[in-house]
Amino acid sequence: MRRAVSVLVTACVIGVTATACSDSTGASTGAAPTGSVDATASLKGVKLTMWVAQNSVNEPKQAIEAFEKATGATITTEVIPDPYESNVPTKLASGVKPDLMFWQPTGSTLPFIQPEKNLLQLDNEDWVAKLGKTEQSLGQVDGHRYAAIVTSPAVLGVYYNKAVFAKAGITKMPGSYDEMLTDAKTIKSKTGVAPFFEVGGDKWPLQWQVQAQMTDLPQTFWDNLNKNKDSWTNKTIVDAITKYKTKLLDGGLAQKNYKTATFVDQGKAIMDGTAAMALNVTALQSEIQASHSTEEMDKTIGWFPIANSAANAEYSPDQTNGVVAFNTGNTKRQTAARQFMSYWLGEDYPAYIKANKLVSVEPSVPNPDGLPQTAIAQAKALSSATGVFQVNALTAPDMHLALADMIYGKKTPEQVAQAAEDQFKQVLKARGVSGF
Repeated sequence: MRRAVSVLVTACVIGVTATACSDSTGASTGAAPTGSVDATASLKGVKLTMWVAQNSVNEPKQAIEAFEKATGATITTEVIPDPYESNVPTKLASGVKPDLMFWQPTGSTLPFIQPEKNLLQLDNEDWVAKLGKTEQSLGQVDGHRYAAIVTSPAVLGVYYNKAVFAKAGITKMPGSYDEMLTDAKTIKSKTGVAPFFEVGGDKWPLQWQVQAQMTDLPQTFWDNLNKNKDSWTNKTIVDAITKYKTKLLDGGLAQKNYKTATFVDQGKAIMDGTAAMALNVTALQSEIQASHSTEEMDKTIGWFPIANSAANAEYSPDQTNGVVAFNTGNTKRQTAARQFMSYWLGEDYPAYIKANKLVSVEPSVPNPDGLPQTAIAQAKALSSATGVFQVNALTAPDMHLALADMIYGKKTPEQVAQAAEDQFKQVLKARGVSGF
């Protein structure tokens, strides 16, 4: 399933050589290539390899098959076992490189594959100007672009069951996190349905309730955090974790089995009305789409954005959003990789998003017909959305793991925040970042 999660700290401290975690070692790829490429030029006999995660093996299928037909090239996908975000750096450290790869295009995750050493700069590619504003902001490190953005970042917001909301008499969507909690209490008292469905079994969705509450943190906080002048133990973050525990979980606003429930269970519960709301990213929409028609979804569920003090969404890039091309030293293959990106985001893009039922990342290319209303609402909310901490922090700690410890009584909210702080510093120190 799609998720925004940081590279595990072990990738830098025990699983990968020191070189693989440094920000500055190794040779540079040099200046970005200039001039456009002919996206359909013959590449007969050229063979490329693309690394994908277990959950994204089918994502590039349409683009690959169309490109192979148009150019005569061959692109072979190779699945890297989970956890993808830590196994990729480990494999790269062994000296093996693909030509192309899915990778989360954020400033917290791109550095783990040493873009200045390993990747082609893509500053001057013909598709860059076609991207939307939010998408253009992704895929860059130290002023250079290293990732093509082929899908829209996941959008964080609230899926809700329309019938349960109607039964509770809720006709106006909440305008803040606290208003949402007030509505949750109304739902519980008037319908008896669990207001929220939380996913302790799969752990990773636990972070979203806290992330939504962190949206009032100013940019100065992130600037200071990234210079080791502020901390994940900041009162705003501790208070957010505490509110999640005391008001929502301990307050009885989640379903009874929240400690063990799964991501798949969450989608089923929102569709069948045994839970009223689920705060999650676009992955939940994809999960529901796999077993329900657009008509069923539009009839049964809705979606609204939420932030701590506003009705705004958050965006959360994942590895299926970005494609990077490696500096392999083989000019022919490097040019072919650039050509594939140009074809994917150019001639093929309308067919690609239609085949995969995706929101377009290019304003000039309309969304395909048949998208559920939840997807259209998320696309609309993206322009005013703020980035989750995976976007803002130099590296993203695995807060969801500490939150899982919390729901089992193994950590306090303060200890969850401290665990995030400890991992944050440990990873940046291992990467050799100044100030840590």
